[in-house]
Amino acid sequence: MTQEQALTIMKTGANVFLTGEPGSGKTHTVNAYVRYLRDHGIQPSITASTGIAATHIGGMTIHSWSGIAIKRFLTEQDLDEMGTREALVKRVTSAKVLIIDEVSMLDGNILAMVEQVCRVLRRNDEAFGGLQVIFVGDFFQLPPIGERGGARAQFCFEAPVWQRVNPLVCYLSEQHRQEDATFLATLGAIRRGEIEDSVYECLSERNTSPDEHPEGTPHLFTHNMNVDQKNVEELARIEGASCVFQMTSQGKNNLIEQLKKGCLSPEVLELKIGAAVMFTKNSFETGYVNGTLGTVIEFDQDTGFPIVEKKDGDRITATLSEWAVEDGGKVLAKIIQLPLRLAWAITVHKSQGMSMDAAIMDLSRAFEYGQGYVALSRVRTLEGIHLMGINQRALEVHPLVLERDAIFREASHCAVDAFGVMPPDEITKLHHNFITAMGGKVETKKEKQHKGGAKEAGEKKFTLAGLREKHAKAYAKWDEAQEAELIKLFEAGEKIKAIAEKMGRQPGGIRARLIKLGLIEES
Repeated sequence: MTQEQALTIMKTGANVFLTGEPGSGKTHTVNAYVRYLRDHGIQPSITASTGIAATHIGGMTIHSWSGIAIKRFLTEQDLDEMGTREALVKRVTSAKVLIIDEVSMLDGNILAMVEQVCRVLRRNDEAFGGLQVIFVGDFFQLPPIGERGGARAQFCFEAPVWQRVNPLVCYLSEQHRQEDATFLATLGAIRRGEIEDSVYECLSERNTSPDEHPEGTPHLFTHNMNVDQKNVEELARIEGASCVFQMTSQGKNNLIEQLKKGCLSPEVLELKIGAAVMFTKNSFETGYVNGTLGTVIEFDQDTGFPIVEKKDGDRITATLSEWAVEDGGKVLAKIIQLPLRLAWAITVHKSQGMSMDAAIMDLSRAFEYGQGYVALSRVRTLEGIHLMGINQRALEVHPLVLERDAIFREASHCAVDAFGVMPPDEITKLHHNFITAMGGKVETKKEKQHKGGAKEAGEKKFTLAGLREKHAKAYAKWDEAQEAELIKLFEAGEKIKAIAEKMGRQPGGIRARLIKLGLIEES
């Protein structure tokens, strides 16, 4: 399924499970849906299963949003007490659309608790109290964590509440991270549980010794202790003065703590000239994404901010960024820090969601299903992988996930077929009906502006022919080949102006198409 097909389905108001392989565009697609809702006056409730994921998407953890916090089960007394919390009741009852990111790491029992809270507080016996629910995630990645010494945590799809929600499956099939056919085949084999000699042969070619590792390439470790030790040791080896950047914050203390725990940039960031760093946020226009690598080459004389040279030679002055918790369009808390972290090492867990040019990884101590797959799939090319070791567990995927994946794929094909035969006007009607039912406005401000506005006397008249004398493809329709070329140039790190020159279009047209494709956010 394409991203556009998935958006078409979500816009109908159906409950959806948005999934796909790493790099298939899940985040881009859900961000595009969020923008669509907001354009039509509907504020979605954006949540995630973990603090890191919640910080990435500008939402809060599903535990905080639903009020269950650290509870493992709910009593009638708990539900009665929740009904007295004015802020919680207002948040849940006023919600229209609930998005839960990284659902693969959420225990099915926790999902059932959230659903129960929604039904009780909204006084509606439908699943989640009648909310549209969008689950986002990939069950092949890290699984939910159970209680120590307790039973295995339940995947969400195992819980009865999943069947009650009965989401349409949107399984994205496009690939925007890896282009290496051999590497894609290897990742696909791991995902299908087909660990044959060819997989080990492919990966064995990437076995490297420490003296062969490219300078500035980050290590991916399975344990936090190794990460902290590596980063501290490497920074200490660099001579020269340090520059320290302290995180600042505003808002509610409990939400600030959630943001700090989820933010990949540390509370206190110590840097030196020569330090290997990694960007921790997406800023496509500036020229970096979450996982972009570089080296600090100097500090700006006026601002003191670090100037980072990327692997391709481009230089970027890293300026302060914000991470915020929003609910209903209102900022409840935010933290401010440079979007950087030391990049000699990072854990596999924290690398989820990153697109990395290269990584050194020791998977000989992998202990969890999916750890090896997550680590390998962070990297864009096979040449970017530098393996120090690997064990059998690293390449194993959970058998329950493997079995369920076939069902998800088939369900996605059925959804494509079902919507494919529907007349366009019928689909548009479904979209409009959902917007109206949610209290939104069918026609956005931009659409109104586009319709109206006769030219004032004396105002220069716009002519397409005149514009095309300078820009041959101005306002020309985009076909699939041109979109593919645009995506390829953008993913390669080309700036919008350079892309426009290469494609013979206006920068504004390139930017508009990138927004439409969900590759950048509208400012």
